[in-house]
This record gives sequence, structure tokens and C-alpha cells, in this order.
Amino acid sequence: MFIGEYNHTIDTKGRLIIPAKIREQLGDHCILANGLDNCITIYTEESWDKLCQKLNSLPSTKVNARAIKRFYFGSAVELEFDKQGRILVSKPLREHAKLQKDVVIIGAGDHVEIWGREHYDDYSNDVYGSIEAFAEGLDDLNL
Repeated sequence: MFIGEYNHTIDTKGRLIIPAKIREQLGDHCILANGLDNCITIYTEESWDKLCQKLNSLPSTKVNARAIKRFYFGSAVELEFDKQGRILVSKPLREHAKLQKDVVIIGAGDHVEIWGREHYDDYSNDVYGSIEAFAEGLDDLNL
């Protein structure tokens, strides 16, 4: 399970250091793709396979299903770490996640999220003010 929050920077070429603890958990084969809420996601091979199974089970006759498949599959790339533990984030993914210089890397359970610092701060301010209401709406989880 991925947990924690890490602050890093992305250079002008789109290279980003992934913390060693996260790299160890990700393993040698992982996938980088668009994420919801304008972030980028990193999935282990196992988590990506589970997501793919769910997406592929969606009916291709539905507009929403086709859109969500394109959203994930069209942006997905196999991840490669260089000797310094960096990844190269493509320009389209950087634009999707509004990555500038300061970046936040977050453990999100079965995947990792990469956010632009400013965008994440705005998101957090909006969401955390309502977190109790969100939790109340999830009564079945008994949190």
C-alpha cells in the first residue's frame, strides 16, 4: 500500500525523482497515466492490470465508457527509472497535471499520485474543509 506525501521538483526537461521507498514498492514494471482531479497516477503492474480489467469490461457502446478508456489508455506509458531514480514525464502528462516546478507525490493506497504543488494546495483546501461531510456520506464503510 502506498502512503505518505513527498515534495520534489520537476526539471525543465520533465524529469522527476521518485522517492526510493515508492520506487521499491513499484517494482521494475509500472505504468504512468492520467489521473482524475488533474493529477498523474503511477500503478504497479498488478494494480494496472486490475484497472484494465474493469475498464475493458465497460460496454464500448456507451459514450462515457469510451471516453474513460481513452482517458486512461491513451495517456498510459510504461515507466522507466534512470540511475538517479528519476522518471521522464511527457509534456501532455505534465500539462494534464499542471506540473510546474514544485511537485507533490502522494501515496494513494493502490497507486501513487503526482500533483502540481499549487494545484494540490487548492484541491486540498477545497476538499479538507468538507471531509467530515464526505465521511458521513460513506456510512457503510464505518470509518
